[in-house]
Amino acid sequence: MKMKPLVPLVSALILSVSLGSLAQTSSGPVINHPDSMQGSNVYSYYTDTAGVGVNGGTLIGKLSIAGNPLIWDPIPINVTCLGKVALTSFSDPKGGFLLSATNVNGALSLQGDTKRQMETHLEGCTVTASLTGFTSSAITLTNRNFRDAAEIGTITLTREAGALSTALSSSSEGISPKALKLYEKARADWQAEKPDDVEGYLQQAVEIDPHFAEAWYQLGRRQAELHPEDARKDFEKAIAVDPQFIRPYEQIVVLDSRQAKWKDVLADAGQALKVDPHGTPQIWYAYAEGILKACVAGALPESKLKIAETSATNAMHLDPQHSVPGTEQLLALILAQEKNYSAAIDHLKNCLTYVRKGENADLVKEQIAKMEQLQAGASK
Repeated sequence: MKMKPLVPLVSALILSVSLGSLAQTSSGPVINHPDSMQGSNVYSYYTDTAGVGVNGGTLIGKLSIAGNPLIWDPIPINVTCLGKVALTSFSDPKGGFLLSATNVNGALSLQGDTKRQMETHLEGCTVTASLTGFTSSAITLTNRNFRDAAEIGTITLTREAGALSTALSSSSEGISPKALKLYEKARADWQAEKPDDVEGYLQQAVEIDPHFAEAWYQLGRRQAELHPEDARKDFEKAIAVDPQFIRPYEQIVVLDSRQAKWKDVLADAGQALKVDPHGTPQIWYAYAEGILKACVAGALPESKLKIAETSATNAMHLDPQHSVPGTEQLLALILAQEKNYSAAIDHLKNCLTYVRKGENADLVKEQIAKMEQLQAGASK
């Protein structure tokens, strides 16, 4: 039986949290998760760590990765307090990162005297990096960091033994030096916001060494917007070289979602989950969204919504820093489709504790108002 859509709520909310939009730069100063970005330079959002210190309510750290694998994208840095992520930042091209009140989830960044507020809220919290397939060392923030020593030290990521998937391809070892040099040129140009020759360098790199999974992946990201089918082939070639390299799977699902191919979203996300049942926030998000839209279209029965709910919940648990925009909003829509309006409203209200002020927050408020109307109508 075909399900009735939630009149204008479904189109408005699904549009606002669509996985396809994750491939674009998010509105305002909010940073997309690097895994999800296409063709834009995320480093342009970051502040150079040089000359920034504790006097400005900011701490400075360094990220190191054992084995020196090829790094193109920034890596999330989380500050965890009492089991909950309180602050999220990202590494810069040289591995440096800043911990500032402007990155804090919730109301801290809105309060005055950020130095004192950071000390009050973050003393005793731990700082770690987050990257699929790697384990992170940890640094505990002490009173001394907020009073005297702005530099907190170095966090180290190490490949996790027996990991089912990895965000960085392990096939990069033994790559042709000439191909590696071209890759480095492409990365340097992209980080310097000089994109004209990036695709060409990457194309040359994979022609010289077809076993260069990271180069295939980055080439696909450059081609995704204008040449999605070429990009899909690039991602498939990266997977063929390194089946545990999870990021190409994520980007194939992004392409499916952009083209509204919901059956393909479910199939490709399902394939990624076979590789690593633990999944990633992007994969679980895609699976939840694909099931929801298939249910709304009548292609799947209403009973499948519970799987969508579980998938969205998994995405949230794996992404406490909310680096994949719209996950909790998607969960709210699924709950509303199940007519659990009270839980949906609670989740949307929670979104307001970490969504930046402006258009995003205004949209969430509109969604809450519409949910409350639906709840009132259902109670009559």
